[in-house]
Amino acid sequence: MPNSEKENKGPVKGILQHSHLHIIFGITLMAVMGVASITPAFPKIKEALGIDNQQIGLLITIFTLPGIFLNPVLGVLADRFGRKTILIPSLFLFALAGVACGFTRDFDLLLVFRFFQGIGAASLGAINVTLIGDFYQGRQRAAAMGANASVLSIGTAAYPAVGGAVAMFGWYYPFFFPVLAIPVGLWVIFSLKNPILPVGQPFFKYLKGVSQYLVNRNVIALFLISIFTFIILYGSYLTYLPLLLNDKFGAEPYQIGIILSFGSIATAVTSPYLGRLSARFNFKVLLIFANALYFLSMIIIPVIGLKWLMLIPAAIFGMAMGINIPGVHTLLAGSAPMQYRAAFMSVNGMVLRIGQTLGPVLAGMAYVVAGMTGAFYTGAAAAVVMVFLILFLAKEFLLSK
Repeated sequence: MPNSEKENKGPVKGILQHSHLHIIFGITLMAVMGVASITPAFPKIKEALGIDNQQIGLLITIFTLPGIFLNPVLGVLADRFGRKTILIPSLFLFALAGVACGFTRDFDLLLVFRFFQGIGAASLGAINVTLIGDFYQGRQRAAAMGANASVLSIGTAAYPAVGGAVAMFGWYYPFFFPVLAIPVGLWVIFSLKNPILPVGQPFFKYLKGVSQYLVNRNVIALFLISIFTFIILYGSYLTYLPLLLNDKFGAEPYQIGIILSFGSIATAVTSPYLGRLSARFNFKVLLIFANALYFLSMIIIPVIGLKWLMLIPAAIFGMAMGINIPGVHTLLAGSAPMQYRAAFMSVNGMVLRIGQTLGPVLAGMAYVVAGMTGAFYTGAAAAVVMVFLILFLAKEFLLSK
């Protein structure tokens, strides 16, 4: 491994100077680009291609769908053949299919290219946190997860703002951003050292070992929390908040981008403190608090009457993200040994893709029944479900970490 055991277990101070963490940050920025950069352009895309509010959600659903089926397979391959073997082709496919999206003017063909882009993106959000689990332990792992979540949030803050700005010149321009995955792929090829994995075991013994860690009540609870988290994020927040801002206030794409970015800035400010917070509070308290923030943001969005007051629920939502996602990833990364970790985290990648895919669908169904209010109350209901999971299904696990 590129870092010593002392570095793995040592103090949190100086962790941001580690070169392999910088590469992980680059992968993370690509992992969140596929959705965050295009959502401010949704009103423009809808108008240009003649589609409705429910159809626009397909740009997210078709992108996240491949990850449901591919993540476990890619995780197994990353455990058996190394992390870079999966990362490098994934980054290049993500880039090429993304650029192809920018050149099409037909909605059906756009969905085809989004599907292939989703294949490229499928492994990125799982292998990045797998690498953190490989390289770090203890408080350093929590600090690295928090730092990675902060970088993720910087990306999700910058992408809507920049995507909204360039969409003013043409709805298709944000689709060209994934070309940046090519230099990141080259960075991985020449600079990332594969973690030294334990000697491989027979394949079926390996699968049995993975399953022993997956079939656990506490782990299943964390997977379910991931699903409901991404139902809120990709359904109520990323799909329907831009539509509400446009329909209710006539917001331009760059204004939508600013409001979404404000929430991501709140995440970036909050998540670096996860290491310190986890030293003072158990994860049960932290995750319940995060879901209280999710619930609050969802119930106040539909009643706000001024466009720029939407910055308030966006900030509340961002704080919730800064605690919840890196907290769940920290718990999961420490729940399986290194030789199973990529498969383990890729199953989490699969379940969060389920949440990403279901989010726009469930919020869309609620929109049909109850309008915009229903789309956001769906997110509030998901937060309540997560609190019950924390209280009654994963209680001992969260208290023990």
